[in-house]
Amino acid sequence: MSRFVDALQFFDRRSSPMEEAEGFGRDGMLLHQTGGGGRQSQTLGHLLKRVGEAASAGDHHVLELDDIIGPNNPDPARTIPFVLAFSDLTYSVKSPKKLSLGPSRTDPVSVDVASSNRKILLDSISGEAKDGEILAVLGASGSGKSTLIDALANRIAKESLKGSITLNGEPLESKLLKTISAYVMQDDLLYPMLTVEETLMFSAEFRLPRTLSKSKKQSRVQALIDQLGLRRAAKTIIGDEGHRGVSGGERRRVSIGIDIIHDPIVLFLDEPTSGLDSTSAFMVVKVLQRIAQSGSIVVMSIHQPSYRIIGLLDRMLFLSRGQTVYFGSPANLPLYLAEFGRPIPEKENRTEFALDLIRELETSSDGTGTKPLVEFYRSWQSLKLSPVSAAAKQNNNSQLSLKDAISASISRGKLGSASVSRFANPFWIEMLVLTKRAATNSRRTPELFLMRLGAVLVTGFILATIFWRLDNSPKGVQERLGFFAIAMSTMFYTCADALPVFLQERYIFMRETAYNAYRRSSYVLSNAIVGFPSLIVLSLAFAATTFFAVGLAGGAQGFVFFCLIILASFWAGSGFVTFLSGVVSNVMLGYTVVVAILAYFLLFSGFFITRDRIPDYWIWFHYLSLVKYPYEAVLQNEFDDPTKCFVRGIQMFDNTPLGVLPVALKLNILQAMSGSLGVSITSQTCITTGTYILKQQAVTDLSKWSCLVITVVWGFFFRALFYFSLLLGSKNKRQ
Repeated sequence: MSRFVDALQFFDRRSSPMEEAEGFGRDGMLLHQTGGGGRQSQTLGHLLKRVGEAASAGDHHVLELDDIIGPNNPDPARTIPFVLAFSDLTYSVKSPKKLSLGPSRTDPVSVDVASSNRKILLDSISGEAKDGEILAVLGASGSGKSTLIDALANRIAKESLKGSITLNGEPLESKLLKTISAYVMQDDLLYPMLTVEETLMFSAEFRLPRTLSKSKKQSRVQALIDQLGLRRAAKTIIGDEGHRGVSGGERRRVSIGIDIIHDPIVLFLDEPTSGLDSTSAFMVVKVLQRIAQSGSIVVMSIHQPSYRIIGLLDRMLFLSRGQTVYFGSPANLPLYLAEFGRPIPEKENRTEFALDLIRELETSSDGTGTKPLVEFYRSWQSLKLSPVSAAAKQNNNSQLSLKDAISASISRGKLGSASVSRFANPFWIEMLVLTKRAATNSRRTPELFLMRLGAVLVTGFILATIFWRLDNSPKGVQERLGFFAIAMSTMFYTCADALPVFLQERYIFMRETAYNAYRRSSYVLSNAIVGFPSLIVLSLAFAATTFFAVGLAGGAQGFVFFCLIILASFWAGSGFVTFLSGVVSNVMLGYTVVVAILAYFLLFSGFFITRDRIPDYWIWFHYLSLVKYPYEAVLQNEFDDPTKCFVRGIQMFDNTPLGVLPVALKLNILQAMSGSLGVSITSQTCITTGTYILKQQAVTDLSKWSCLVITVVWGFFFRALFYFSLLLGSKNKRQ
């Protein structure tokens, strides 16, 4: 497996006198000038600005990992040490009170928890992780492994987490952490129809700056594929339940790859070996070891590592119900347990023995749990860290400031996406990449669009055959009203299939936006752009199937407007369903809400009860109904011709009890009415025009073009609401 090729911003540090005057030395380090009148070191903002300038300069150099860390050059004087330290991390959540039937033996922590009605998930956890090393967090289910990873990765609200997290002794701010770190979730959240190479390339487009050429991004991806051991699977799709793709271990390595494409300084992973066989798990951790050796801090949780995996770990942190029971090197674990009085038998996996011991203590009948082991660890740790060693440790940690360390790492090619801006690329680049990715994924699942097109065509065919060639009689008018109501509501119900789209992508979106891969607004707009061409095809298909078969009025102009209002209905309906998908996280609940609300929209649209008959306390819902505006638009498109007659002579008796009378008797009644009114009314006299029908249906407050515009605006409005739902509902942080 080839070494990692870093195609990012390794720039030559042959400083000019001007550069040295600005605070940069020939080795790329920030110069600290102190003393009388000396200038202070540059701020982190200035540092990141220099990173952006270096990226725009385009002076990139492909750097092999062997040039940095290899057999002949194992450690370049360790000039860029990073130390992620965390101290006294405490986190608790509200828990329901339990009914106590009698006294029970509890430790002081449990008493505090009970009195405050809170459950402690992390209890004064301390430790550190260094670049070049892997820190593994171990423990049984519910021990707090994932919670600790979330705490370190800034995925817990600041007001809820107590304690300190520092990098090189300096507090780690949220904005900086997003720039220099990455987080790999436990679940593999990937687009199933993209290949491994495409998935990594799209990640490179998001995470790497626009100033980096496409060829260099491709080189970066190809090197990463080799580093991850995915060369043979590069052209294979990820796959899902319905499509065969890569294996579980390969999928996990792809998940890691998309988050390390920008070569982060800190990498967090939540159980990266979960669900994998021993060989796949070992390969994943081997990849993580190479990532650490490239100058990154790797912190991961792991359930039960094999013997081979233990050999790759540098430090281990054992947790039991939120408390530390051991932190240190795997090599010191046997000595630690031996001093505790539980030595590890020969030829036994040390971590399995330790985890079994913790589980045994947790389920002990004496009620003390792991309290003796926790107290022993604290005393053992205090003896291990004597004042002399603690001072030496502190001096070593303060060797380089955070700004200096980041600057030196950047000079080695890390943090390819670091810049002054929070995002690596401008808005329009993000939108183009998102649109391309979504279009590629959709193009490989044509059955989804074909099913939707089939549903529209079948519905149109049924309506066309039922309402075939409607005449201009009173019955024809009534049937037209029914056709328009069903047709327009069908547009909105057909859009319900957009509901699962975002629900399936929700966690991919949350993972990518959590570390500023792209803006939420870019995602919203690209989502609308990708779906719009299919709406045009659906609109033309339904209009062509029904307009001429039903015999609607207006000719070519009427057909064009009919297509436009159907397209606007699809646009508004898809926007409404997309907004609901951002609010409702369950598919079945989402479908229930969509069907119910669309039923209310149809009820208040003006078909079942006209606007002038709706009670005042419900009239507001009439104007909120999405079906109202396209329904009134097609009515006006059909009946706005004042010269077109729909009721002539004796047709006025249709749909009344007099409709069953003989024709001769109806003509006599017309003659009698003519004599009484002084107006000649014959069997061909026009009684009702289209204009009168519109007044009868109370469709007089808006023109058809106004209805079209309002329908289109509804579509934009719901997509704006979708954006705010993403802004407020995708923080992905524990409270």
